[in-house]
Parts: sequence; C-alpha cells; structure tokens
Amino acid sequence: MKTSFAITTMCLALGLAPPAPAEDQPSPATSNVPGAQTPSIHSDRRITFSLQAPAATSLRVAGGDGLGVGPFPMTKSTGGNWSVTTPPSVPGFHYYWFVLNGVEVNDPASETYFGYGKETSGVEVPEVGADFYAIQKVPHGEVRAKWYLSKTTAEWRRAFVYTPPGYDADSSTRYPVLILQHGSGENETGWTRQGRAQFILDNLIAAGKARPMIVVMDRGYAWPAGAPIMQQGPAEWLQGQTAFEDVVVRDLIPMIDTSYRTIPDREHRAMAGLSMGGMQTLFISLEHLDLFAYIGSFSGSIVPNMRTATGTLQPFDPKTAYGGVFADSATFNKRVKLLWLGVGTAEEGDFRARTIATVQAIRKGGVHVEYFESKDTAHEWQTWRRDLNDFAPRLFR
Repeated sequence: MKTSFAITTMCLALGLAPPAPAEDQPSPATSNVPGAQTPSIHSDRRITFSLQAPAATSLRVAGGDGLGVGPFPMTKSTGGNWSVTTPPSVPGFHYYWFVLNGVEVNDPASETYFGYGKETSGVEVPEVGADFYAIQKVPHGEVRAKWYLSKTTAEWRRAFVYTPPGYDADSSTRYPVLILQHGSGENETGWTRQGRAQFILDNLIAAGKARPMIVVMDRGYAWPAGAPIMQQGPAEWLQGQTAFEDVVVRDLIPMIDTSYRTIPDREHRAMAGLSMGGMQTLFISLEHLDLFAYIGSFSGSIVPNMRTATGTLQPFDPKTAYGGVFADSATFNKRVKLLWLGVGTAEEGDFRARTIATVQAIRKGGVHVEYFESKDTAHEWQTWRRDLNDFAPRLFR
C-alpha cells in the first residue's frame, strides 16, 4: 500500500494520472457515439482517451478547463493505438479535441457539440448524486425548431423552443416565457445539448418546484440587414450587440407570442443567459423593463456602459450603470420581480470578482438581487446547469 501511495503521489506531482486500481473498470462516456468504448470515465473521474492512428507521429488531447491542465501527450502502442488517461476532472460536460501532427481534429468516437465556434468533441463526466439534469421517468416536454424571418437581419433564423409537458394536450392553457441564451462560440443548440435544459425543466416541473413555462433559445449573433461587415473593432462589436437586441425585441418576442400560447406581458416574461448570453441579457432586459420582469445572468460579463463606451470595462457605479436603472432602488424593486446573478467558485479572471462586486454595490444601493455560487466549478456547463436549476424555480411566482 505504501508503494502504491508513493507512485500516486509522484504521478500527481509530475502532472500525470496515477495508475488505475485493479478493481477500477471505467465506463464509456454517455456522450460517445453508439458502441465507442472511449472516452471512458473512471470512478475517480479520470478519463481515458484513445485513437487508432498508426501513421501519426504525435498526438495530444486538449480541451476546456474542466479537463485539467493540458494538452496531454498520448502514448502509441505497437498496434498504432494512441491513448492517455488524464487526471481527475471536475464533473459535467467538457469540450475536447485531438492535436494530431499539429492539426486539431475531432474524435470520431464522440458526438459533436457546437462550441469554440465549431463542431467539437465533448465528454460527459457524471457527478455522483446529481440527477437534476438526468432523463428521469417524469412527463417530458418537447424541444421544437422554429424558423422565422428576421426583419432586423433579413435572414432566416432558427430558435429552439421548449414547450412544457401537456402543452399539446390542453389548447386553452397559456404559459410564461423564458428567453435563455448561450455563450460565446456556442449557438442555439447549446442549452439543450450541452446544458440539458429540457430535462432540468422537466424534473423541476414534475417535482412542483417550477411553474410550467416555454423556454426560447435563439442564436446570439446578429448583423443589421444591408450594413457592411468591416474589420471587427469596438464599434462593430457594439453594432452586433444592438442588432441582436433588435432581433429579440422586434423579431423574436412578437414571433413567439404569435406562434405559441404565451402570456404576452412583462410579468410573464424572463430573460437569462450564460457568459456572453448573460452580458446580452443585462444589456437588453435592463433597457427594456417594459418587456421583462425577471432577469438572470449566469457568469455573465458585466459591462454597465456598453452603449457609451463600446463595451470597455469601467468601474461599476449603481447610479449610472445600465443607463441609471439602479439609481431609484424603490422603483426598480417594484418593477423587477427577480434580478439573479450567479457564478462558479472556481471561475478565473473578472467573472467572479466582478459579479461579487456588482452584487455588493447594488445591494448597498437598496436593490434586491439574488446571488448564487456553484461550488468548485469554473466557466463551464456544470456551473450553468446548476444556475438554471436554482433560477427557474424562482420565476413567475
């Protein structure tokens, strides 16, 4: 036992995965294509990756922060199969890819998910005891693809729309609406594929914890019809953000209210998003409180002066932030039923520090805000799954 402990300690010190115990039988990830045995997940959340590539001269596996410090060099066997077992990861969903002879390629054994601006491999690492995003034996809603022509962009756009269990069975019932946005490099598929939002809502509704609602997930990128696309700078970035604002206000909300049985007023409409989507949520909803009474930012970039400084980060002043919407706390608290900000405790950079500072500042000014932390997770989907699980039950009460 002492020898095994010494080997494990040495491996961890070198940044290598310790050898698997004899009784450890890793299981194929649920994110694999049918029949694929790797990536496989060990009981301690180490992950074994493999690829048959006899002609390759170098191969590594790389990915998001949740996989640990990489890329991880892979070892070639005599049969041409490359493999590596990475150190324990955090639970949840993680993007990954292979670097084969210097070229990034997807794993043919994995399903692909839109992230990093492209279709990317992904691995699902179970969290012991966490079943709130699992497919359970409860009534299930449906996720529908809704195409619509945008007046703002003069192009066809696709939104994914979750309708709650029983939506088609009772044609008289009307529902509140949550607009739920993805992050940078992702698209409208993110919340249902990586985030499993439909199962989170199914489980919450079945348990009586959340009110049945329609959830709308649109693509968070837009450009005004006819506007030339120039070299991307601060002005063009702001133009894209205001174009998406117009999509939501002029195109998306009217289309959803026309196409689905919504309760079409602000008291029954919410907006939330993760990372870039959280930034967009604050930018749009705080400017249009005539449309939204519930607001959520999941690890969102807090840019209180987007319209005047083209997105540059400035100190947060509750008297002037977002057009001064927080200056009159009594009026704000009366109009906004819920302002919710969340972040992971392991998030780096400005995300956690800026979120905490913002919560403290607006609370000091008398504004009501709910703050949530996802323990031990970073800027990743497990954080945002937990965020939605806490946020959704607070809506439309």
